[in-house]
Amino acid sequence: MKYYLYFDGYGNLGKVIDEIELSEKYNGNPEKFQREVCGGNSPERGNITGNVSTLSFEAEKDLKEYLESLGDEITGFYGCESESRPYNF
Repeated sequence: MKYYLYFDGYGNLGKVIDEIELSEKYNGNPEKFQREVCGGNSPERGNITGNVSTLSFEAEKDLKEYLESLGDEITGFYGCESESRPYNF
């Protein structure tokens, strides 16, 4: 099944829907989904930032495992063991 994931401009996961919900609520249009999650292009909100990614998984369990693993890269990056030196400006 296809899943549509909204990520904000900073790469944080916002909302996840499946292809059935996309077709029922948004007439199968990912742009309408993105506009609603962002609150639209209202003057108070400014421009829409972020993106909608499409992923396919055999089961919802696989999707959950993927979502749980999203933070692994960030944790690994900040906890790196390699030698690093600050730049002197």
